[in-house]
Amino acid sequence: MLQKTHSVAGMIAAEVVLIHGNTSYFTWDAVGALLLGCLAGTLADVDKPGSTMAKVLFPLSALLHVLKIKHRTLTHSLLFMALLVMLSLSLSPLYFWVFMLAYASHPLIDLLNDRGVQLLWPIPLKVRILPKWLAIDTGSTSETAFRWLLLIICLVLPFGNYVFPYLHSQ
Repeated sequence: MLQKTHSVAGMIAAEVVLIHGNTSYFTWDAVGALLLGCLAGTLADVDKPGSTMAKVLFPLSALLHVLKIKHRTLTHSLLFMALLVMLSLSLSPLYFWVFMLAYASHPLIDLLNDRGVQLLWPIPLKVRILPKWLAIDTGSTSETAFRWLLLIICLVLPFGNYVFPYLHSQ
């Protein structure tokens, strides 16, 4: 999937955390959480040469390249997510959950792609959740439609408490 699709998914993850924590959208914490969600949603692509995250985090990207870590392997794995949990425990609960859910949204969405993800890296088993004929190709019309669906969800979520008040956690 493209960076913009992962950014929107990361923003949805941040919104879910804000809603769950009854955090107002009109605070600096919410602004920080939404920005963190957008960025963390794309972070797993630091292993893809030429990606925005690979350019921003060039030393990490270069190290992964030197170690011959391929795209959708280590940085998309459950092992790496466990490492991130340990490294981010010092964050506030709000930012910890936004970071982890937004990051996890990346490999989750990549599971919809026909190439799959090595969730159990270093075991070389690629996992995907859709059959190849239904899978979403990167940059395709189906990805664009999927991204539009995510954008609609992203715009509706903040108003969900007003539209569906019974879903609001008390």
